[in-house]
Amino acid sequence: MSTTDSDYLVYADGSCLGNPGPGGWGVILIGPGDAQREMNGFDPSTTNNRMEITAALEGLRATTPGSSVVLRSDSQYVIYTLTKGWKRNKNHDLWKLLDDETAARRVRFEWVRGHDSDMLNNRADELAVMGAKRQLIRGE
Repeated sequence: MSTTDSDYLVYADGSCLGNPGPGGWGVILIGPGDAQREMNGFDPSTTNNRMEITAALEGLRATTPGSSVVLRSDSQYVIYTLTKGWKRNKNHDLWKLLDDETAARRVRFEWVRGHDSDMLNNRADELAVMGAKRQLIRGE
C-alpha cells in the first residue's frame, strides 16, 4: 500500500508468554511518504487479548488524528469485535481507549492470517514476542 500525506498502514500484534504472564505488543507503521517505523512494548503481567488490543491502540496513537488508517491484525478478537460486533466481556478499559482513538480517525480494520506469508504481519509478531521478553526497540 502506498500512502498519501494522511494515510497510514498499521500492522499490530500482541503476544503473551503464559496467559496470564509477561506480554508484549508490536506495531509496524507505514506513514506519509511510505516512511516505516517499528515499535513494541512490554507488560509484566497481562493476557494475550490485552496485548492484542494494546497493539492496535498503540498503532493508532502513532497516527495523526483525522487521518485515514488501515489497521491489520491477525487477532480475530480485535478485528471481529470492531467489525462484526463481537461481545466485549472483558478489557473494557482498553476497548474504551481504542474506541476513542478510532473515533478520531477514519479506520478500516482488516484481519490477516497469522504466521503466514504476510511479511509485515510476521514482523509485528516478532516485535510483540520481543516485547514480551523485554527486548524493546526504539521506534524512530
